[in-house]
Amino acid sequence: MKKKIIHILALFILQFGCAQDNPPFIEDPLEINYSYEVIVDEIDVPWGMDFINKNELLVTEQSGTLYYVKNGQKKEVTGLPPVYFRGQGGLLDVAIHPNFSENKIIYMTLGANTEGDKKGGNTSLYSAVLNNTDLGNVTLLYKAKPNTKTAQHWGSRIVFDQKGHVYFGIGDRGERETNPQDITKDGGKIYRLNLDGSIPNDNPFVGKSGAKTAVFSYGHRNPQGMIIHPKTGQIWEHEHGPRGGDEINIIKKGVNYGWPEITYGINYSGTIITNKTSAPNMAQPIYYWVPSIAPSGMAFSTSNIYENWKDNLFVGSLKFQYLERLVIKNKKIVKREKILDKIGRVRDVAEGPDGYLYVAVEGKGILKIMPK
Repeated sequence: MKKKIIHILALFILQFGCAQDNPPFIEDPLEINYSYEVIVDEIDVPWGMDFINKNELLVTEQSGTLYYVKNGQKKEVTGLPPVYFRGQGGLLDVAIHPNFSENKIIYMTLGANTEGDKKGGNTSLYSAVLNNTDLGNVTLLYKAKPNTKTAQHWGSRIVFDQKGHVYFGIGDRGERETNPQDITKDGGKIYRLNLDGSIPNDNPFVGKSGAKTAVFSYGHRNPQGMIIHPKTGQIWEHEHGPRGGDEINIIKKGVNYGWPEITYGINYSGTIITNKTSAPNMAQPIYYWVPSIAPSGMAFSTSNIYENWKDNLFVGSLKFQYLERLVIKNKKIVKREKILDKIGRVRDVAEGPDGYLYVAVEGKGILKIMPK
């Protein structure tokens, strides 16, 4: 009898024990030992931001404006490529080149229609040289195809590794049955390019017939957060699930993350997408949210400015309108806490060069979290 029970338990673990269980449930802080100040105001949808130094940063406004901010004062940057603004698309993320101090290069993801075909748009990656508040040498590095008039799931965040690569994500563009599992099609992927836009020779699908050779990983729904872990150098990513099933993943070369073949979510209508939450050769998330929080933006805190926050992960919630603090031990989430509850739709979060956390909130602008 004892052996039979052990056997049944082993089968249960094999079938269901792949990803971390959904708990811990989110907590309210026992003590609010922080406040915030608005450092950049009057931005409707501040989609992405990156710091040049502790006094200067760039902020995107989804409808198509790039702001240069210095000491809290913002100016519009001119010379942007045309932005295709539709639904969840528009001017998305911005990131400065690892050697920005020398070359003044920035990268942007945005909705684009470069073909003039009146068939909609798709996510693109551009580079440009920032000359004060004007862009020069604007270069299209990658453009997803084909264009589509679907309004959802454009991605997209930008990060750099230490080996001269730029990574960016593109959502499945609302074509879940077509794009995420097919490496010959754009959408539902994380991409890797050399900093000049060329394809790395060791990308996982180089040499595969018909493959999109810029693809680094696939099986994604809608990546909305991506960050390089400050200690391990691994790429941490989160993406929107459907109704439930938002995920945190560690991105690895050539790996299939399963969407829509496996998911912890269901359709918005309440119907089933699949009864599978795991499958062979498909990676499990290190954490998933049920219910969905609609995560956006992602940052690790590495400074000692905030008590007990060092090495914690911070993720914005569009749905519940707070910043979430996640405490991690051995790649497991052991605690979740609401920060800035009911602040508004949190679109991005970043740690500045000064060690403070900055939060982009729709309708408010950029907030700086201040310890009391």
